[in-house]
Amino acid sequence: MPTWFRTHYEDEDLWLYFEADDEGWAARQVEVRGQDSRPLTAASLEEVLHLRDHADLAAMFRYEWQYGVLAEGPMDGWQDQPQAAEISAGEFERLWAEARRALRDSA
Repeated sequence: MPTWFRTHYEDEDLWLYFEADDEGWAARQVEVRGQDSRPLTAASLEEVLHLRDHADLAAMFRYEWQYGVLAEGPMDGWQDQPQAAEISAGEFERLWAEARRALRDSA
């Protein structure tokens, strides 16, 4: 069952929102800059894997330039991060849609 959660990196004033899969790996990730609520990342493992398997390196670079880079590795220990909390699937979906729209429009 997926898990949705957020953490905050105070040094960079970044809010990170994750959808983690059953094994604890990031399936989707949204990063939002705290000072102006500007989305910086809205990346999806499914999309990255599709590009890896069906496109060229240039397509992957374009994706990462537009949507950012997805965190790699298990999300173990997220609960110990500052201001960490589980969030609802609905809250994540709202943030995901807003971030994707903003990043798509800014490209």
